[in-house]
Amino acid sequence: MAEVLAEERPVVPMPLDHRNSFELLAATILSAQCTDVMVNKVTPALFARYPTPADMAAADIGELEELIRPTGFFHAKAKSLIGMADAVEQRFGGQVPGTMDELVTLPGVGRKTASVMLGHWFDEPAIAVDTHVLRLSRRLGLTDSDDPVRVEADLKEVWPRDMWADTGLRLIMHGREVCPARRPKCDTCPLWNACVSRGAF
Repeated sequence: MAEVLAEERPVVPMPLDHRNSFELLAATILSAQCTDVMVNKVTPALFARYPTPADMAAADIGELEELIRPTGFFHAKAKSLIGMADAVEQRFGGQVPGTMDELVTLPGVGRKTASVMLGHWFDEPAIAVDTHVLRLSRRLGLTDSDDPVRVEADLKEVWPRDMWADTGLRLIMHGREVCPARRPKCDTCPLWNACVSRGAF
């Protein structure tokens, strides 16, 4: 399936706008329960106001909340951003760390966000399991689990290691454009022959 998705989408640019690892990490935190389009509308002003971890760590939380309000859950996200920035500044010398073990110690950073950073900034094999990847993995018969950690492990068994990060993005795009939760476009799906759910909709 990874190879078929690659043929359909040879290029899969990271949909979150960023210029450095700190911006990508902050944008990924903001993307929880929010569209990439909305995050990209918010981040230019956010990063103009707080261009470095030190700047964001010292942010007034009320001001920060207003900047990120359109992304939803802005109280919690503001706390996560300030905590993340402070940890990056104080514990990692202002540089976003590049390992899973280090990344998940940052406030607001779970395994999914850490995997985004590893796969799309540090060029390390990683699979970020978001809601689309979770849903399609079950629909395609790649896993029988609802646990993101187990799903990640199952996908690593069937996808080529050097394609992990890009295949995850391709599956997200596939889920949005071809295989939404309701009314999937099975008649035009390139994965039809391999899909265990074909004919169920």
